[in-house]
Amino acid sequence: MKTELSASEARRIALTAQGFNGLQRDGAAGAGALRRAIRRLGLLQIDSVNVLVRAHYLPLFSRLGAYDRTLLDRVAEARPKRFFEYWGHEASLLPIDLHPLLRWRMARARQGQGVWRAFEPFAGERREEADALLARIEQEGPLAASDLTEGPATKGMWRWSSVKQALEWLFWAGLVAATHRRSSFERVYDIPERVLPRAILETPTPSGNDARRELLARSAAVLGAATAQDLRDYYRIPAADARLPIDQLVEEGTLIPARVRGWRQPAYLHAKARAGRKLDGAALLSPFDPLIWHRPRTERLFDFRYRLEIYTPAHKREHGYYVLPFLMDGALVARVDLKADRKACALVALRTHLEEGAPAETGERLMAELRLMADWLGLAELILSPEAAGALPPSLDHQ
Repeated sequence: MKTELSASEARRIALTAQGFNGLQRDGAAGAGALRRAIRRLGLLQIDSVNVLVRAHYLPLFSRLGAYDRTLLDRVAEARPKRFFEYWGHEASLLPIDLHPLLRWRMARARQGQGVWRAFEPFAGERREEADALLARIEQEGPLAASDLTEGPATKGMWRWSSVKQALEWLFWAGLVAATHRRSSFERVYDIPERVLPRAILETPTPSGNDARRELLARSAAVLGAATAQDLRDYYRIPAADARLPIDQLVEEGTLIPARVRGWRQPAYLHAKARAGRKLDGAALLSPFDPLIWHRPRTERLFDFRYRLEIYTPAHKREHGYYVLPFLMDGALVARVDLKADRKACALVALRTHLEEGAPAETGERLMAELRLMADWLGLAELILSPEAAGALPPSLDHQ
């Protein structure tokens, strides 16, 4: 028999699974709280866009409040490593015990499968170039692309040098690991034996199906209620590789087939999923927050259509360049286009938009969250552009 849920029950379960049940964002989170939060989420997505703050800092701010960001840096780089960088959802910071579960992805990359097209030749006709770089890292120790490239460095994903492409293929294939990132956000590579704990390296590699079954189980735990597409998206598991492990998880009782009223696709409920009692509290969400990064799921859960418009021409943007949804008491009620003007030491709201039916107190609570974010980022001033101020109630547009 299938369990039947209302859309609001599914949303409550999802928010609870994601750590938004009874938010206590006092900003007092220490390293232990950060580690627990990352393990609960299963990963933090990393992104190079820095118009506001690096993406991996924001999900913890949304859940824990104004924590010390240098703590996360130390957690990420601490030895022995408890977290490592690899392709999880996208480029991600992951709990170290996921390494064996992602070796099937590394093995495919060594065959030129599942990688970006520009990297495929390094698994074949250009393998000698990659092997030469690997030999240098083995002999010389940790190196970044800028250490290996002669002449002016290229910038941007689409203008990577051949050296950078080869290094990224080695990284995808698990032949090198990321030891840390420099202040320029440049990834530094070393051989896995000098980066990862011996106990992890010696952990037997599970079969591809077993590894993907465990990843899907973890996805289910952190999503609560989800479609098969939601489950696959969390760790980017191909559809053809997900059918059997999902069936196995249902058979063993980890997943419970469910129907969510209003959802077109069948759903699954994790056996330990619970609907929390308290969904009060407010938080701004990164575009790369696991609660909302899968846009079809965001629309299903919150009736909130959301797109990141970074690559949309400015005159065609509907809401702005780097827009953060505003979560309040379990609903997405507003969105705001933000940037950090570091020269002016100001957090700038370029646009704000209150959703239809947003409660009367939305503007006031959004302003409080913006002030909290400005303080967290060490920005002395909060500036509302005329367009942003015009969308707020008159009593708030000058605050």
